[in-house]
Amino acid sequence: MSHQTVDYEQRNDMNFTEILVYFKGQIFRIDLSMHKSYQPTIPASNRYLKKKWDEKYYSEHRILIRDARPSVDTRPPPTYMHLHMKLKKIQLEEERMATIERDNRILLEKMTHTMRTTGCVNNRNDYESKSLNQEKRRRELLRVSKENETMIKRIMARKNDTDGENWKNSWSKNASYLDNIAKYNPDWYLSK
Repeated sequence: MSHQTVDYEQRNDMNFTEILVYFKGQIFRIDLSMHKSYQPTIPASNRYLKKKWDEKYYSEHRILIRDARPSVDTRPPPTYMHLHMKLKKIQLEEERMATIERDNRILLEKMTHTMRTTGCVNNRNDYESKSLNQEKRRRELLRVSKENETMIKRIMARKNDTDGENWKNSWSKNASYLDNIAKYNPDWYLSK
């Protein structure tokens, strides 16, 4: 820092709280009451001038910060219209619409021709609607019914193998054999 001569002007009233300073071609109004509380980071012989110089450097610094331009390009990337406008899609859509318009025009011409003339289409249906597999279903039904009839005949012709009287005789015979080989009397629980 180069020191230059500083001119002080004293105000007419004897209150020394404010002075005018001529510095580097400019006149500054200085409030003397505030510089006493200023604590500079670097020691200085004149606390008041150190405060003024620090304020000046700080204001210049703020101006530089305000006017600074970023070193990183943060602008959005350029937009390319051929990427956003799908020309092939637009062309296909136009072709589809042209096809639809052509089909609609042809259909309208046919309808107007039919409305103007009586028409030559006979739409009376003289046939009965038939199922395509009706004959196959009828044959299948006949086959199943024949099989059922033969099964019923076999069942009816079959003789009954289960004879109740034969079962009773067999049971009584087995019970007598059981009594013969038993160690205790068959009615042992009744003798008590």
